[in-house]
Amino acid sequence: MTGRVWGKRGTRPRVPKQTEYDYVYVFGTVCPKTGESHSLILPYCNTEMMNLFLKLVSEKTPAGHHMILVLDNAGWHHSKGLRVPENITLHHLPPYSPELNPIERVWQYCKEHYLCNRVFDDYNALLDAGQDAMRRVDEECIKSICQESWMEFENL
Repeated sequence: MTGRVWGKRGTRPRVPKQTEYDYVYVFGTVCPKTGESHSLILPYCNTEMMNLFLKLVSEKTPAGHHMILVLDNAGWHHSKGLRVPENITLHHLPPYSPELNPIERVWQYCKEHYLCNRVFDDYNALLDAGQDAMRRVDEECIKSICQESWMEFENL
């Protein structure tokens, strides 16, 4: 991913660009009120991987609490093979509205601050960079980039 860079007026800064591609996929949750987050970096986006993630979220949700997980309309979010734990409710956003999902802001922040203008030697380097980026986004950062005035937290 190529991002913005500072450069002296009248110059054209050079940045590295990856020309071969491997992918890692970050499944994640954030709580805009507390800044708490959970993520899992996986090799694929499919129903099997989503089930792994739902299991993790369910295990991390404190006893007696219920998680509402906001999702876009990816195919694996609607799959008949999805096993949704009892302590999680899935809430699907309207089509083409990623700006309503707080986790999208975290992805954008990670890309802009930790992942752009870099070349990764191999898949493991990409995996390590993704893990490092997610670890560097702390609770205060999450609260600052994910909270919106229209979100109400009184009942949480």
